[in-house]
Amino acid sequence: MVELEHLPVDGSIRLINDAAGITRMMGEFLSMGHGQTVDRKSRPAGQVGLLSGSLSVDRGIIVKIRALFVIPILTVGLVSCSSSDSKSDSSSADSVVTATPDTTPTVTEAPIEPAFTAVTPTTGDVGEVTVEGPITVSNRVPLPDFLAGVPTSPVVLAGVPFEAEKFGYIEEEFFISGTANSYGSAGALSADGVWNVTKIDTAEYKTRIVVRRPSDPAKFSGSVITEWFNVTAGIDSTPAWSALWPEIVREGGAWVGVSAQRVGIEGGAGSTAPFLVLKNADPDRYGVLNHPGDNYSYDIFSQAGAAVWRQPETILGGLTPEIVLATGQSQSASRLTTYANAFGLADDVYNGYLLISRGQSASTLFCPNAVLLENPKSCLDSTVTEAVPGPDGAQIRADLTRPVLIAEAETDVLRYRPATQDDTDVLRIWESAGTSHSDAYTLGIGDADTATGDGDLALFEAQSSPPSSVYYGIITCGLPLNVGPHTYILRSALHWLDHWVRSGEPPASMPKLETNADLSAYLLDAHEIVMGGIRTPYVDVPLAVLSGLGQEGGSFCGLFGTTRSFTADELSALYPTSDDFIAKWNAATDAAVESGAILNVDAENIKAAGVTYAAS
Repeated sequence: MVELEHLPVDGSIRLINDAAGITRMMGEFLSMGHGQTVDRKSRPAGQVGLLSGSLSVDRGIIVKIRALFVIPILTVGLVSCSSSDSKSDSSSADSVVTATPDTTPTVTEAPIEPAFTAVTPTTGDVGEVTVEGPITVSNRVPLPDFLAGVPTSPVVLAGVPFEAEKFGYIEEEFFISGTANSYGSAGALSADGVWNVTKIDTAEYKTRIVVRRPSDPAKFSGSVITEWFNVTAGIDSTPAWSALWPEIVREGGAWVGVSAQRVGIEGGAGSTAPFLVLKNADPDRYGVLNHPGDNYSYDIFSQAGAAVWRQPETILGGLTPEIVLATGQSQSASRLTTYANAFGLADDVYNGYLLISRGQSASTLFCPNAVLLENPKSCLDSTVTEAVPGPDGAQIRADLTRPVLIAEAETDVLRYRPATQDDTDVLRIWESAGTSHSDAYTLGIGDADTATGDGDLALFEAQSSPPSSVYYGIITCGLPLNVGPHTYILRSALHWLDHWVRSGEPPASMPKLETNADLSAYLLDAHEIVMGGIRTPYVDVPLAVLSGLGQEGGSFCGLFGTTRSFTADELSALYPTSDDFIAKWNAATDAAVESGAILNVDAENIKAAGVTYAAS
C-alpha cells in the first residue's frame, strides 16, 4: 500500500493576479463552442427524477443546448482555484510517503427521520427588489482584434452565447435593484458556523440576473437552480452550470445566475479579461448598474432568490417555482458557506444548497476595504481589525433546517477535510475517488457533448489517450489530465438534493476517501488509485490510474489531476477478454447506480461506451 501526498495549488492561485498574457488566452477560449443536443432518457418506473418533483412520467423532451465552457480557465481553472478570499488551504509538496492510516470510520451514518419539513421558504424579512426587464438595450463594444469573428450576445458572460431558442429554452436578463444590508459580528466567527450577525449599514444597488428556462411551460419541472457567479477571474462565470447542465436541461429545470459580487460588474485589478467586465463590454446596457461592494453580496443574493419566489411572473415568465436551490463552485461555494451559516435561518430563501469543491475556510463576512479592488487581499491583513473574516475549518451550522450537500473532488478533500462533519439529517458530504477539481470533461470533452452518448464515449476513450493540453495547446501540463467521472457524480448530487428537498428523504451517506492520520496523503490500492470514497467503474474497473493530484507544470495544471493509462500488458492481465471487461464494467456501473453515485440515465450511456472496449 502506498500513499500520495497532496499537491499544492499555490502556483495556480498566484497566477490569478498575473493578468499578463492571460487576456489573449481568454479570447481564444471565447472562440470555441459547440452546439449540443440533449435527449432526456426515460427513467425506471417509480424513480424520482431530478427537478421533476411531482412529475412522475418522462415527457421525452428533446432540446439542444450550447455549452458555455469556452473560457475553461475562467469557468473551471481560474474560477475553481480560489477557496476563500484568495487564501490557499495547502502548501505541501507532491511525493510518495509512508504513514499511519487514519482510524476514523469511513462511513458516517445519519438519522433516518428528517428534522425539516419540505415547505416553501418564508423569505423572512428579506428586502423587496424592483425588477426591470427583460433587458433589450444592446450596444456591445467590439471584442479585441484577435477575437474578430467570435460571436457575441447581448448577455455578457464568460463563454460563447447560449442560443436558447434553438434548445427549447429562453434566456433573458433582468436588472434588480434595492437596498442591501452589510453585516458584522461582535465576536470572531466560530468554526461551528453558529453565528449571530448584526447589520452594519445599508447601500443602494442595482445588479443583474440571467435566467434560462424552458420555453414550453409544460416542460418546466418546478425547480430553480440559483448560481452565485464565480468572479475569481474578475468576470462573471458559471462553473456550476458547466458541470450540471445535462441534468438541469434534460429535466426541464430553470437556472438563475446572480451577479452578487462587484468585480464582474465594475472591474478592478483582478479582472483577467477586462473586455468581459460588464461595464466595459456594453456601457449602454450595463452602465446603469451599481454595486456598492462585496459586503452587501450576501443580502443581494438573498434578495435575488426571494425575487424568484415573489415575482415569478416576470423573472420566470409566469412559471411557478416549487423549490429554489442555491449552488456555487469553489470560491462561490466558500461564499455560500458563509451565507448558509449567517443567513440561511434568518432569511430562509433557499430550499437547499449544493456546494461544489469548497475549501476548509468560509469567506469574509465584512471587510472595510471591500470596494478597494486594487488591494483585494487587504482583509487578510491581521492589522485590519474591523474585518470579520471567515474562520478556517468552517463547518455548516448544526441547526440549519435546509439540506446541504457538499461535493468534493479528490483534489479538494485534503484541503477541505479539516472542516468536515458527520452526516446528519440535513447534511451530506460526498468525496469522490479518481476525480479532480477540473478535468478533461469540463476542460474540453464536455464542449462537444450532446448528452446522447457521444460525450460519454469520448470520456471513456480518453482513459486510453488522455490529453496533456487543453484547447489546442493553450495550456499544456506535464502529465495527462484527469479524465475522471466527476460530472456524473455532480449530476447525481443535484438530482438527490432535489429529491431530498421534496421528499424529506436524505441521500445515502457515502464512504470517505481514505487518508493517513495527519491528512497529508491518501491511501492507495495496488493500482495506486485512492481507496474509499464514492466508487464508479472508472476506479473499480480501471483502464487507467485516475488521480486528483500529482500534476506537473505551471498555470492551473495543479487543479487538473492526472491520468496514467495502463499498458497493453496491464490490461491483458486485468481483463483477458473484452467480455470479461464489459461484464465487470457493467457490474461496477450498476453498483454505482445502486449507491446513488450515478443516475440511471447516465449509466445507460456509460455502459454503451464500455461495450466498445476491445481487449488487447
